[in-house]
Amino acid sequence: MQQETQTTHRSTVLLLGARSDVARATARRFAAAGYAIQLAARDADRLAAERTDLELRYRVPVTLHEFDALAVEGHGDFVTGLPVLPDCVICAVGLLGRQVADEADMASAITVMRSNYEGPASILGHFANAFAARRAGTIIGISSVAGDRGRATNYIYGSAKAGFTAYLSGLRNRLAGLGVHVATISPGFIATRMTAGMDLPEKLTASPDEVAEAILAAHEKRRNVVYVRPIWRLVMMVIRSIPEPVFKRLKI
Repeated sequence: MQQETQTTHRSTVLLLGARSDVARATARRFAAAGYAIQLAARDADRLAAERTDLELRYRVPVTLHEFDALAVEGHGDFVTGLPVLPDCVICAVGLLGRQVADEADMASAITVMRSNYEGPASILGHFANAFAARRAGTIIGISSVAGDRGRATNYIYGSAKAGFTAYLSGLRNRLAGLGVHVATISPGFIATRMTAGMDLPEKLTASPDEVAEAILAAHEKRRNVVYVRPIWRLVMMVIRSIPEPVFKRLKI
């Protein structure tokens, strides 16, 4: 399908992993700012009510697109098949997993790693090439502070996020002179369905709306690396500075 140019369209944002709480909040925030919305997820038709709400509430066009982050062989066709190449693509794909269970089940561990690194890196690589050819666009990846240092309590998830953070950093460096901006969002804890039941510290826990606001600002102000709650930058600086012999005894 031949994609339309953006000259005849309002700015468009694509949400990958659009059924997550953060993606839904981000779609609302961008729609409120006047962006056309593309929602992509597995079983995308389950987002029909979300599409209707966005269209009625914000008077913006909204389209649904079937997308599977783990089906990497179809990512190229997904990008070229979009009716409009978006101005901004936001990857909210992720899977927290369960560390103890995943240690014992490598198939489950691999799914967590693929969901947080391989799939997101693959699809954003395709968008990077399309945006570079156009010499315009924004790529935003939601990573995690868990990727700042491997820890015993979440190293499977954290290792994938570490890879994703490094990937986004390299992509940002590669595309810097081509009119394409790449932003890394590190939210820390987020109060979502995925973390329901977990005892999260209030001062370190952001809401989906808070993350959405940070994402919009990263796009419009061309920010590079964003810790949604700035205290996380200090927390992770301290954790990274702990000497390895001491760190091994902490089991954090």
